[in-house]
Amino acid sequence: MALKRTIHRGISFLAARIPALAEKLVASFHPMESDDVPWAEVSKPLKESKFAIVTTAGIHHRAQQPFDMEDGNGDPSFRILDAETIEADYTITHDYYDHKDARQDLNVVFPIARLKEMNAAGCIGTVAAQHISFMGHIDGPHVRTLIHETAPKAADLLKKEKVDAVLLTPA
Repeated sequence: MALKRTIHRGISFLAARIPALAEKLVASFHPMESDDVPWAEVSKPLKESKFAIVTTAGIHHRAQQPFDMEDGNGDPSFRILDAETIEADYTITHDYYDHKDARQDLNVVFPIARLKEMNAAGCIGTVAAQHISFMGHIDGPHVRTLIHETAPKAADLLKKEKVDAVLLTPA
Protein backbone atom coordinates (compact mmCIF):
# COMPACT_ATOMS: atom_id res chain seq x y z
CA MET A 1 0.00 0.00 0.00
CA ALA A 2 2.95 2.36 0.52
CA LEU A 3 3.65 2.11 -3.22
CA LYS A 4 0.02 2.95 -3.97
CA ARG A 5 0.22 6.06 -1.73
CA THR A 6 3.42 7.13 -3.49
CA ILE A 7 1.72 6.70 -6.87
CA HIS A 8 -1.34 8.73 -5.75
CA ARG A 9 0.87 11.51 -4.43
CA GLY A 10 2.92 11.48 -7.64
CA ILE A 11 -0.16 11.72 -9.83
CA SER A 12 -1.50 14.56 -7.67
CA PHE A 13 1.83 16.38 -7.90
CA LEU A 14 1.96 16.02 -11.70
CA ALA A 15 -1.70 16.92 -12.22
CA ALA A 16 -1.17 20.15 -10.28
CA ARG A 17 1.65 21.09 -12.63
CA ILE A 18 0.52 19.68 -16.00
CA PRO A 19 -2.89 21.08 -16.99
CA ALA A 20 -3.42 18.53 -19.79
CA LEU A 21 -3.01 15.66 -17.31
CA ALA A 22 -5.40 17.34 -14.87
CA GLU A 23 -7.97 17.74 -17.68
CA LYS A 24 -7.71 14.03 -18.59
CA LEU A 25 -8.17 13.00 -14.95
CA VAL A 26 -11.21 15.25 -14.56
CA ALA A 27 -12.71 13.96 -17.83
CA SER A 28 -12.32 10.36 -16.62
CA PHE A 29 -14.27 11.04 -13.42
CA HIS A 30 -17.91 9.93 -13.40
CA PRO A 31 -19.78 11.22 -10.35
CA MET A 32 -22.57 9.27 -8.74
CA GLU A 33 -25.97 10.65 -9.69
CA SER A 34 -29.10 10.67 -7.57
CA ASP A 35 -32.57 12.16 -7.83
CA ASP A 36 -33.16 12.13 -4.08
CA VAL A 37 -30.69 14.76 -2.85
CA PRO A 38 -32.25 16.31 0.27
CA TRP A 39 -31.87 20.00 -0.55
CA ALA A 40 -33.34 22.48 1.86
CA GLU A 41 -34.43 25.99 1.01
CA VAL A 42 -32.87 28.92 2.80
CA SER A 43 -35.20 29.64 5.70
CA LYS A 44 -33.72 32.85 7.11
CA PRO A 45 -31.46 35.71 6.04
CA LEU A 46 -27.73 34.97 5.83
CA LYS A 47 -27.11 37.79 8.33
CA GLU A 48 -29.03 35.75 10.89
CA SER A 49 -27.70 32.32 9.93
CA LYS A 50 -25.17 30.13 11.69
CA PHE A 51 -22.57 28.69 9.27
CA ALA A 52 -20.36 25.62 9.36
CA ILE A 53 -17.87 24.22 6.88
CA VAL A 54 -17.92 20.67 5.57
CA THR A 55 -14.79 19.82 3.62
CA THR A 56 -13.50 16.80 1.73
CA ALA A 57 -9.89 17.95 2.12
CA GLY A 58 -8.96 15.25 4.63
CA ILE A 59 -7.80 17.79 7.21
CA HIS A 60 -7.91 17.11 10.92
CA HIS A 61 -6.34 18.11 14.23
CA ARG A 62 -2.92 16.55 14.73
CA ALA A 63 -4.10 14.52 17.74
CA GLN A 64 -7.00 12.98 15.80
CA GLN A 65 -6.73 9.66 14.03
CA PRO A 66 -5.55 10.12 10.44
CA PHE A 67 -7.87 9.14 7.61
CA ASP A 68 -7.23 5.61 6.33
CA MET A 69 -5.17 5.98 3.18
CA GLU A 70 -4.38 2.28 3.04
CA ASP A 71 -7.93 1.33 2.00
CA GLY A 72 -8.23 1.67 -1.77
CA ASN A 73 -11.91 2.53 -1.37
CA GLY A 74 -11.12 5.49 0.88
CA ASP A 75 -12.31 6.28 4.38
CA PRO A 76 -15.98 7.18 4.92
CA SER A 77 -15.44 8.49 8.46
CA PHE A 78 -15.29 12.16 9.43
CA ARG A 79 -13.43 14.34 11.89
CA ILE A 80 -14.88 17.15 13.98
CA LEU A 81 -12.85 20.33 13.67
CA ASP A 82 -12.72 23.01 16.35
CA ALA A 83 -13.12 26.47 14.78
CA GLU A 84 -10.94 28.16 17.36
CA THR A 85 -7.90 25.87 17.18
CA ILE A 86 -7.85 24.29 13.71
CA GLU A 87 -5.81 27.06 12.06
CA ALA A 88 -2.88 26.47 14.43
CA ASP A 89 -3.34 22.71 14.73
CA TYR A 90 -4.00 20.80 11.54
CA THR A 91 -2.56 18.18 9.26
CA ILE A 92 -3.79 16.58 6.05
CA THR A 93 -4.17 12.86 5.37
CA HIS A 94 -5.58 12.70 1.85
CA ASP A 95 -3.28 11.54 -0.94
CA TYR A 96 -5.47 12.49 -3.89
CA TYR A 97 -4.47 16.14 -4.21
CA ASP A 98 -1.36 18.27 -3.84
CA HIS A 99 -1.28 19.76 -0.30
CA LYS A 100 1.34 22.42 -1.01
CA ASP A 101 -1.02 25.41 -1.03
CA ALA A 102 -3.26 24.04 1.73
CA ARG A 103 -0.22 23.64 4.00
CA GLN A 104 0.70 27.27 3.42
CA ASP A 105 -2.84 28.54 3.94
CA LEU A 106 -5.56 26.35 5.41
CA ASN A 107 -8.19 28.68 3.93
CA VAL A 108 -7.47 27.28 0.47
CA VAL A 109 -9.44 24.15 1.44
CA PHE A 110 -11.06 25.20 4.72
CA PRO A 111 -11.92 28.93 4.63
CA ILE A 112 -12.52 29.40 8.35
CA ALA A 113 -10.78 32.80 8.45
CA ARG A 114 -12.99 34.00 5.59
CA LEU A 115 -16.13 32.89 7.46
CA LYS A 116 -14.94 34.72 10.57
CA GLU A 117 -14.30 37.85 8.47
CA MET A 118 -17.80 37.61 6.97
CA ASN A 119 -19.22 37.33 10.47
CA ALA A 120 -17.23 40.35 11.67
CA ALA A 121 -18.45 42.34 8.65
CA GLY A 122 -22.06 41.44 9.43
CA CYS A 123 -22.55 39.44 6.22
CA ILE A 124 -23.43 36.24 8.11
CA GLY A 125 -24.80 35.54 11.56
CA THR A 126 -22.45 33.32 13.51
CA VAL A 127 -19.74 30.76 12.82
CA ALA A 128 -20.29 27.31 14.32
CA ALA A 129 -17.85 26.07 16.94
CA GLN A 130 -17.57 22.69 15.20
CA HIS A 131 -17.03 21.83 11.55
CA ILE A 132 -16.73 18.55 9.63
CA SER A 133 -13.91 17.08 7.56
CA PHE A 134 -14.18 14.04 5.31
CA MET A 135 -11.62 12.45 3.04
CA GLY A 136 -12.87 13.08 -0.47
CA HIS A 137 -11.94 9.77 -2.05
CA ILE A 138 -14.79 7.37 -1.28
CA ASP A 139 -15.53 4.42 -3.55
CA GLY A 140 -17.03 0.95 -3.68
CA PRO A 141 -18.76 -0.28 -0.52
CA HIS A 142 -17.81 2.86 1.40
CA VAL A 143 -20.21 4.97 -0.69
CA ARG A 144 -23.13 3.16 0.93
CA THR A 145 -21.57 3.63 4.39
CA LEU A 146 -21.10 7.33 3.69
CA ILE A 147 -24.66 7.86 2.45
CA HIS A 148 -26.49 5.77 5.03
CA GLU A 149 -24.33 6.06 8.15
CA THR A 150 -21.56 8.63 8.25
CA ALA A 151 -23.15 11.59 6.45
CA PRO A 152 -26.37 11.36 8.50
CA LYS A 153 -24.27 11.35 11.71
CA ALA A 154 -22.39 14.43 10.54
CA ALA A 155 -25.68 16.14 9.62
CA ASP A 156 -27.11 15.31 13.06
CA LEU A 157 -24.08 16.87 14.72
CA LEU A 158 -24.58 20.07 12.73
CA LYS A 159 -28.31 20.09 13.49
CA LYS A 160 -27.58 19.75 17.23
CA GLU A 161 -25.34 22.80 16.95
CA LYS A 162 -28.24 24.58 15.22
CA VAL A 163 -26.31 25.23 12.01
CA ASP A 164 -28.46 26.92 9.37
CA ALA A 165 -26.12 26.77 6.37
CA VAL A 166 -23.07 24.79 5.34
CA LEU A 167 -20.23 25.85 3.08
CA LEU A 168 -19.03 22.76 1.20
CA THR A 169 -15.37 22.84 0.16
CA PRO A 170 -13.85 20.12 -2.01
CA ALA A 171 -10.16 19.42 -2.36
